[in-house]
Amino acid sequence: MSIDYDGRRFRALGGGDGTCARYSQRGDLVWAVFEGGHVRRGTITGTCDEGGVLRLAYTMVLETGEVIAGHSVNTPRRVGDTLVLREVWERYGEHAATGVSYLEEIPATEPAGGAR
Repeated sequence: MSIDYDGRRFRALGGGDGTCARYSQRGDLVWAVFEGGHVRRGTITGTCDEGGVLRLAYTMVLETGEVIAGHSVNTPRRVGDTLVLREVWERYGEHAATGVSYLEEIPATEPAGGAR
């Protein structure tokens, strides 16, 4: 599945807490800015392979002032008309944790809040 992520917006599946990420892409390089909900500001940088799989590093600052860093591998799939990313993530340092999250693309016609 070849995907161009440039200009796409994502949030937690089901709407989440209002955090929204806006992606940019040039060739295999992908990056995003995200905010909203408990996140004051976050950034993502990584690569996209020919199958649309993203390998990303991220940092974020929460409303509490905590700084969190980690990495994820996001695998795309279509669910009806919606692009969904299965995100397998790992956080580092004092916030060390692992998990799986799901992100859904926000339709272009829908306001998202968060990152603009």
